[in-house]
Amino acid sequence: MAGFFSRLKSIFSGHSAIDEDFYEELEETLIMGDMGITATEEVMEELRRQVKERHVKETEDCRELLKESIKEQMQVPEDAYDFENQQSVIMVIGVNGVGKTTTIGKLAAQLVRAGKKVYIGAADTFRAAAIEQLQVWADRAGATMIKQEMGADPASVAFDTLKSAVANGADGVLIDKGDWS
Repeated sequence: MAGFFSRLKSIFSGHSAIDEDFYEELEETLIMGDMGITATEEVMEELRRQVKERHVKETEDCRELLKESIKEQMQVPEDAYDFENQQSVIMVIGVNGVGKTTTIGKLAAQLVRAGKKVYIGAADTFRAAAIEQLQVWADRAGATMIKQEMGADPASVAFDTLKSAVANGADGVLIDKGDWS
């Protein structure tokens, strides 16, 4: 992620004008940063519209508009998800140390308390203690955990978790993918 943010910073500091080259480099960086093509296109369309509408000339001002556009793109209505009343799959991905495992454990416990059958997939197979930590949380919550050996393919763990959850009529599946790799 550090490379992504430094690339963005260099785009804003390396261009003196908001021109087509600037937009192309920015769009390429957002796509390469795994923002997704559709989301990037929507963000870029909104950014172009705002730059034109507000007569923005400085790249630094454009940076603020980009932030606004990305925040807007990430807005999810409060009623967008109805985990309590429909089968759901949640994959949790992020950098190490931010509380993914704890969040999965707490969410699993909440769903189990609500009478839901919950499966947890330990797809963070590259971090030494990840599987063991997740097992503790699954046990505390009363959820079923699907795991493989350390170093296993994370996609196969996710597949096995979903296959087992479907076969056993689970209401919710939580998959701990771990970091972005």
